[in-house]
Amino acid sequence: MTGPTYPEAVVLLHGLCRTRRSMIPMDRALAAEGFLVRNVGYPSRTRSIAELADQVIPEALAGCRGAGARTIHFVTRSMGGILVRAWAAKERIPDLGRVVMLGPPNQGSEVVDVLRRRWIFGKLNGPAGRELGTGADSTPNRLGPVTFPLGIIAGDRSVNWINSLWIQGDDDGKVSVERTRVAGMTDHVVVHAAHPLLMRDARAIRQTIRFLRTGGFDHAPADRR
Repeated sequence: MTGPTYPEAVVLLHGLCRTRRSMIPMDRALAAEGFLVRNVGYPSRTRSIAELADQVIPEALAGCRGAGARTIHFVTRSMGGILVRAWAAKERIPDLGRVVMLGPPNQGSEVVDVLRRRWIFGKLNGPAGRELGTGADSTPNRLGPVTFPLGIIAGDRSVNWINSLWIQGDDDGKVSVERTRVAGMTDHVVVHAAHPLLMRDARAIRQTIRFLRTGGFDHAPADRR
């Protein structure tokens, strides 16, 4: 007797210094929509972005394919989106569907610019964290435009006023709204949520499901605030 097959799967990738537990609300919401969900944990503070992508993404794709998925989407928070960009820049994913990134530092973060050389920053964030600055040589800025359907959800509420002093424009306490953008993206929406809570925010979850289903966000003001 064979198990169920899933035409569509979603890989969840958490951000820097977090674990798969942070993505549980998103996991449950997507599973309730009928997606096969792979909520992937990885040691975000131990390796470079390229090394983490090599470690995490092929295994996640293989798991979805082994379960019978024909289309594989990604939903990522923060640095998790940079892992997807790093992998997609060097390897074609033939069954890739849509990607939703929550608060991604697609053009880096000024917070990293300020803190990256401090010993405690490296201790807490590891080699990958130091790659997320805003300079032209930072990893996000060297990856180039995306070539897959991508929806980006940015936050514009900060609970870290010190970080926000270093960030230009509206921000979520870690990344400015403007720096979440990347060339080639399909759609972009802002919700009134802080960086640490984007993946749990009901509006962000609702927008994520909408993009995975339709390829676009709901831009009605009532859904953002």
